[in-house]
Amino acid sequence: MSSCVIRKEDQPACQPWEMASFESSPHAHRKGESAVKLPTIDEITAIQEQARQEGYAMGHSEGHAAGLAEGCALAAVETARLCSLADSFAAELDRADETISQQVLDLAIDLARAVVKSALTIHPELVLPIVKEAARYLPALQQPALLSLNPTDAHLVQSRIGDELTKLGWQITDDPALEPGSCRAETPNNQIDSSLSTRWQRLTAALGKDSKWLAD
Repeated sequence: MSSCVIRKEDQPACQPWEMASFESSPHAHRKGESAVKLPTIDEITAIQEQARQEGYAMGHSEGHAAGLAEGCALAAVETARLCSLADSFAAELDRADETISQQVLDLAIDLARAVVKSALTIHPELVLPIVKEAARYLPALQQPALLSLNPTDAHLVQSRIGDELTKLGWQITDDPALEPGSCRAETPNNQIDSSLSTRWQRLTAALGKDSKWLAD
C-alpha cells in the first residue's frame, strides 16, 4: 500500500488562500491610470451661473442691436415726416405770400383808380398832356384830323391849347360818350384811343390784372 504523505520538497509552490475583501472592485484600476472625478455641487452651481451670465450678455447684446436698428428705422420715418411737413409749410408760405401780394396789388389798383378819378375832378387840366401826346403820336397829315373830347374837356383844351392844335391841323370835337380825361385822335387811316378805360386796361394788363375802369 502506497503512502499518501507528500513530502515538503515535492509540494508545488503555492500561496495560502484568503477570503477576498468585498470592498475591492472586480475592475480595479490599473496602476498609473487616474480615477474619474465628478464635479461637486458648488462647481455645478458655478457652471450654471456662468452659463446664465453668458446667456444674459448674449441676449443683451442682441437686444441692444435689435433696439438700435428699430430706433434708427423709427428715426428715419420721423425725419421723413418732418421733412414733408417742412416742405408743406414752405409751400403754404409761398402760396400765402402770393395771395397777399395779389391782394396788395388789387388794393393798390383800386386806390389808384380812385385817386385818378378824384384828381381829374379836382384838376381837369390833367387832360392837356394826354391830348398833346395823342397829337404827337399821330401827325395830322391827312384831313380831317379830329380830336374828340368830353364836352367839358373840349372847352378847356380849346381855351388852353386850341390855337396850337389848329396850327397842327387838328379839329376839336365834342363827344359826350367820352369820360372826363379821355381823348380820341382820328385821321382817315389811323386812330389813337386815349380814353381812360383803354389806358387803364393797358396799365392793369401790364400788371397781370384784368381791372375795368368803371368797376364798382
